[in-house]
Amino acid sequence: MSVSILRLVNAESSVRGTCGGDPPISMNGKRELSYDSKIEGDVVVTRLEAAINWFRKHSIWPMPMGLACCAIELMGAGASRYDLARFGMEVMRFSPRQSDVMIVAGTVTYKMALVVKRLYEQMTEPKWVIAMGACASTGGMYRSYSVLQGVDRILPVDFYVAGCPPRPEALLEALMKLQNKVSNERVLATLKHAG
Repeated sequence: MSVSILRLVNAESSVRGTCGGDPPISMNGKRELSYDSKIEGDVVVTRLEAAINWFRKHSIWPMPMGLACCAIELMGAGASRYDLARFGMEVMRFSPRQSDVMIVAGTVTYKMALVVKRLYEQMTEPKWVIAMGACASTGGMYRSYSVLQGVDRILPVDFYVAGCPPRPEALLEALMKLQNKVSNERVLATLKHAG
């Protein structure tokens, strides 16, 4: 019976000597830490912040705000052909307290804007917003008194998905960019300043 151990190394400490010397330098100039099961056995060495970001990156739960025709494409992104489960996002939560990212898909009217803002405020931190489609991003073709000209007037939007309606692949690209943003966040620095 083998025992798996996860050893987390603080960001300030050195990792030299664990893989037989300094880690190799990648093309972007950062040092890469690799895992060799023959040398290290069942031990994984990483930084605490990297582990936390990896967990957060692969457990983002979206809250769909399907307000118009873009919601059909949002549903298509969750279906078997595009399979959001590959990214750990298959759990669509309709409760704001259980979701991490709000996907606003479709036309936001002024009557609905207050509800969208209230639901966003009920989401727990950290939270992100994706504006899906031309109507959610800029009001689209509806230049009328009743349509909000972009959801960014009431919410801080992190990513915009272009199109009318956008393809599910475009939404997947925005979700992958969100994963990259999450994996590069400084979680421990935020916690140190908050406490």
